[in-house]
Amino acid sequence: MTHPHGDHGNRSAQYKENSLTLIGAVSMGTGVMIGAGILALTGQIAELAGPLFPLAFLAAAVVTAFSAYSYVKMSNAYPSAGGIGMFLEKAYGRSVMTAACALLMYFSMVINESLVARTFGTYTVQLFDVDPGSWIVPALGVGVLIFAFLVNISGNRTIGLFSFLMAFVKIGGIVVFALGGLFIGGFSFQSTPAHAADTSVMGFIAAMALAILAYKGFTTITNSGSEIIDPHRNVGRAIIISIVICVVIYFLVAMAVASNLTLPEIVAAKDYALAEAARPAFGDYGLWFTVGLAIIATVSGVIASVFAVSRMLAMLTDMKLVPHSHFGMPGDIQKHTLVYTVVIAIFLTIFFDLSRIASLGAIFYIAMDIAVHWGVFRYLREEINANAFILITAIMFDLIVLVAFLAMKASTDILVIYAALIGMLVIFIGERFFLRRVQGNEK
Repeated sequence: MTHPHGDHGNRSAQYKENSLTLIGAVSMGTGVMIGAGILALTGQIAELAGPLFPLAFLAAAVVTAFSAYSYVKMSNAYPSAGGIGMFLEKAYGRSVMTAACALLMYFSMVINESLVARTFGTYTVQLFDVDPGSWIVPALGVGVLIFAFLVNISGNRTIGLFSFLMAFVKIGGIVVFALGGLFIGGFSFQSTPAHAADTSVMGFIAAMALAILAYKGFTTITNSGSEIIDPHRNVGRAIIISIVICVVIYFLVAMAVASNLTLPEIVAAKDYALAEAARPAFGDYGLWFTVGLAIIATVSGVIASVFAVSRMLAMLTDMKLVPHSHFGMPGDIQKHTLVYTVVIAIFLTIFFDLSRIASLGAIFYIAMDIAVHWGVFRYLREEINANAFILITAIMFDLIVLVAFLAMKASTDILVIYAALIGMLVIFIGERFFLRRVQGNEK
């Protein structure tokens, strides 16, 4: 979600305190969460979880609720524009662990941008007689990323208002789709018959890993901690309210899809399941409505994410946790981080399909999440008065979901695991050398 505040003319990490209300923070969180995730992931989650896929969203919400505990406690104690990077530094100091995990968060957010961009492509081609496997899909994705870059670099002050309006339009539209789909489908649930036995426990838990991605936007709220009015109370409230709203909407959408399509149909159309579910429910008008909704959700989502992610990288650069090179570019650091962010997202959009992008994002995000909980448990528990049982439960949930997901991917798409491992190794080794050099120069 693009911040409806701050000086967009000069992007060098400037923040306005008390500029974001509780309602503003909630609409920002839900604006980031609801949209591309539910559009792109519903079919993939159904493929893993089988007939019980709507319940995967509810189960993932439970894991997310435990996960959110650390972020709520940290935000209440240290409301900061640094967000995750600042939390990690509080726990681990200026160490390789802090820098590498903050970069994992950064890359999981960039991966999410490419997921959103490709989703834009897959839904847009539904309006034309174009094969979803065509080169046009990544080309459209690259186009929307370049557009988001241009909007962000222009420093237009109306971006914030635009993003708020888009958040309400897409949330309203998705609710209309869900309720209309349930009503027209006659609450029949074609894909969730008495075939619950067809769902493997491992598949269901692995599906939760992807469903967690649909909720992870709540971390955007933590990055705006210093800007929210009465942050010690309202950051935590905003996170909880945003997650509750998303749970209700996701479950309704999943049930609407299940009402209008059989499980094989959902899996066949996994990257554009909502558009496919709109055909029997609403006919051509429904298809246009859903694709229009997808375009609004993805375009506004990419614009929002590009701003938030480039700002996070600028913060990490300010904290001297990541290397930075101008590559001869003019302007301040945040303009440079904007370029890096979009270039990486374009690369992923061209070379990875939707399921691989989502898988990479899930692995990076859950690994970083475990590091945050462990840091709070090990070093900050007493300082911020956090409950040890909840922290350990959050770590256990994350580990169970991650192991199940990796086990599923090992048997279906081992390349994703190799890509994730190589990515993590490069990040950790690179940060070790970089921080050694920085510390050597400071002596």
